[in-house]
Parts: sequence; C-alpha cells; structure tokens
Amino acid sequence: MVKLCLFTLSIDEGRARAHLEPHTNRYEYAALIEMNIAVIVGNREFFPDHVCESGRDLIVNSLKARGVRVIALSPEDTVGGATQTRADVEKTVNLLQTHRHEIDGIVITLPNFGTEKAIVESIAGAELRVPIWVHAFDDDLEALDVENRRDSFCGKISVCNNLHQFGLPFTLPELHTDTPDSESFQADLDFFLSVCRVVRSLSKARFGAVGARPEAFNTVRYSEKLLQKAGITVDTLDLSEVFGRANRLPDDDAAVVGKLDELEKYMDASGVPAAQCLKMAKLAVALEAFIREFGWKGIAVQCWNSIQTNYGVSPCAVMSLLGEGLCPAACEVDVTGLVAMYALQQASGQPSALMDWNNNYARDREKCILFHCGNFPRSFYSEAKIDHCNVLARTLGKENCCGGINGRVKSGHFTFARVSTDDSAGAIRAYVGEGSFTDDPLNTFGSRGVAKVVGLQNLMRHICKYGFEHHVAVNFSQTAAVLAEAFETYFGWDVYFHRG
Repeated sequence: MVKLCLFTLSIDEGRARAHLEPHTNRYEYAALIEMNIAVIVGNREFFPDHVCESGRDLIVNSLKARGVRVIALSPEDTVGGATQTRADVEKTVNLLQTHRHEIDGIVITLPNFGTEKAIVESIAGAELRVPIWVHAFDDDLEALDVENRRDSFCGKISVCNNLHQFGLPFTLPELHTDTPDSESFQADLDFFLSVCRVVRSLSKARFGAVGARPEAFNTVRYSEKLLQKAGITVDTLDLSEVFGRANRLPDDDAAVVGKLDELEKYMDASGVPAAQCLKMAKLAVALEAFIREFGWKGIAVQCWNSIQTNYGVSPCAVMSLLGEGLCPAACEVDVTGLVAMYALQQASGQPSALMDWNNNYARDREKCILFHCGNFPRSFYSEAKIDHCNVLARTLGKENCCGGINGRVKSGHFTFARVSTDDSAGAIRAYVGEGSFTDDPLNTFGSRGVAKVVGLQNLMRHICKYGFEHHVAVNFSQTAAVLAEAFETYFGWDVYFHRG
C-alpha cells in the first residue's frame, strides 16, 4: 500500500486576510488560499539517487510555505519518493486517481535526468487534465562528477517531448533550470499556482444572468453552449423574482437593517434619500439570497432600465458592495465580461471591475478614459460617494436612479482582460494586457479614470477588427501573463496578449 505523504499546511488566517485587505471576501476567501498540488519527482537509475529525496524536500517546502496541500509519494514508497520503474508508475497512478477530484495542478520536478516515460505515463494513466509545471534543477559546476551530476537540463527536454506526444498541455518556468531557493524560482512557482487557481475555479464556475440584456445591447450577446463546453455554467433569473423577494422584505427585517448599516458604512451615501437607501438594502439582501441558493461565483445584471423603472433605484452601489466582497457583478448582463472579471480575481485575489473603453484623452494616443455609471468596487476609488446615475437620470428621472457611484479611479498598475464567444467560429476568444491609471486631470461625472496603455491604438484596432465588446474587465494587479497561460494553454482559447 502506498503511504500518502499529505501536508495540510494552513495559512494563518490573519496573515491571509491582511494580504487580501480591505476586502470582506465572504464568498471566495477559502477558495483563494486553499490549493492541492501533486508532486511527481523524476529519477533515473544510473544517476545519483540522493539528489531526489533532497530535491523533493526543497519543492515540498516551497509549496508548504504557500499554504499548499501536497500530494506525493513518500521516500518510504519509492527510492527518494520518485517515479521511475513500472511499479512506481502504478503507485503514482493509484495516488493520483485517489485524489483526482482534489488535485488542482501537478509539479514535475527533475533532481536528475528523470525517467520521462514513467512520469508522463503516470499522468496519462490517471486521466488527469490539470495544469502541469515542469521544473529541472541546476547542475553545480563544482559537482559534475558521477556521484553528483544531475543532467536535468537534458532530461527536461525529454519530459516535455513526451508530454507533447501524449497531448498533455504544460507550463514552463522562465528559466530552463533553476534552484528552489532563487527568487526566479519562487516567482515562477507563484505564477503557476495562480494559473492553477484560474483554471480550477473557472472550469467549475457557475454564474447568474439576472434579467434580460438591455434590448439595444446586441454587443453583449454570447453563447451559453460554448461557455458550458469550457465548464462554465450560466443560470438565468428573471428580474421579477428579485423584485418580488425584495418587496416582500419588511423594513425592520434583521438582514435588511444589517445591510442598510453595511451600505452606510461602505461609502458616503448622505445625498441619497433614506427611502432609496432602504430599497438598495432590500435589493442587496434579495440578490445575496439568490447567490447563496444557486452557488453563483458572480452575477451579470440587467442594470438598466427595468430596475430603475420597476423598482426605483440603480443597482450600482449594491453591485459595488458585492464586487468588493469578491463576488463580481457585471453590468448589462455581460456574462463573458463577468468571466474575465472572475478570472482576474482568481489570478490576483483582488476585486475586479467592468468598464467601458469610453473616450480618448485629448490628443494623447496612449491614454483613454475608462468609465461606467458607477459600480466599481470601493477599493478602485481614490474618492467616491453614492449618488445617482447621471446618464440614466436624464430619461428615467433622478429619483429613480439613486445608487450610482460618482468617483475617481485611483492611480496604479492594472491588468485588463476580455473574453468573448465567437459563435460563427464556434470558439472562445480573449485578449489580455496591462496598463496604468494616472492622476491626469479629468472633469466629468460617474465612475471614471484616465488609463495609459502602451500601444493603445493597436489594441483598439484589434478589439474592433475581431468584434470584441466595448466592456473590459480591470483588476489592480499585474496578472496578464497568468490569464494568457490559463486561457490559451489549458482552455484552448484564442488569446491576444497585448504587449504594446
């Protein structure tokens, strides 16, 4: 019987929350910090065995430091806990199959050349389709004798060759070989864990489409069937269900009173009438109830104009509150925009917003204005208050549009992403890139910011030429490469990585 070496390595909750502050994280907190990674150690009989056990320990300890639960053969199971013989393969397959529903990714590490056939047949035999990372140890120039030489540099090429033959997608570090105590290794490992988190969460995600898309917005049409093929489920909910549940809530309901207090503490709403604040609180309670019941990871809402006309508020502040709590909320039933928001959130552990590529910024062709009526998470703003949606108020009446957030987006680096279903091609496409919000002067209303993106005109050309939507998901992180790797390598989507 295989002796399973399981390290249950919890992160101190206070430290984890400090990393993710200022977010409440009640929806996604646990998922963001808990990972299960299988480690497969390579060995070859005429190379030194002693480097396998020590190498295995270094990899396990690096994962342990990140709060990862490691699934691996132990040195009592095989020589150095490695996989090289047919018997080792059977043990490895059994181990992987036993934990197939828990494993988020596989780390292949080569302390020496390794036995590529045994490693790859173990993964193929377990029928696992999760991200794979291939690492090889550096040789030491002072230890190239027969007792210590690794040849991992060469062995990694053979492992990758076999993965390719078996049709198993994999991720490579920046350096062909590296030592686990280097900064480059640590950065590469963090990158891979982020890829695993995106793939795991997105391939099992369930989202809510709340209301029909605005009638005029053909832009946000999408294919549920293509998303389902990627593992993404979309449930639909009529707005009448939300209105009915909200309207049935008594004013003194404990959940409503608590939500009203939360909204008042969340952001300055002193300019909003008390009756409208109460409606927003009831709307939030109703939406959160549906989110819990369906198990949604995010929602895309028909934010205009039925809510304003039939319920009497704008949902922006409620959507902002949800987003800050890591339950992303997209405007205008933009479900594929929501997919990008959620992917960014999983890559970074930070909230995402959905914005319009909205205006040029004077004659600066690498800057533009990103805008929406006002539902960005609170942490996006340098200053903000809950007011009303200026644009909608012109036709729907200010009294029906309370709830929009007027505020300026803070400066800082961000990642942008867009996912879109191309129905005519039967494919999912995406683009990703990075930019920065600036403090350039901007005299307008709503939720807005000035963004600088190197090569902006080329990006706009790509967006227009390939029929992408006018919405873009934005996240205060630098995770474009993580999304590109997850989308392209593991989902098989057509990805444009904008690099300027």
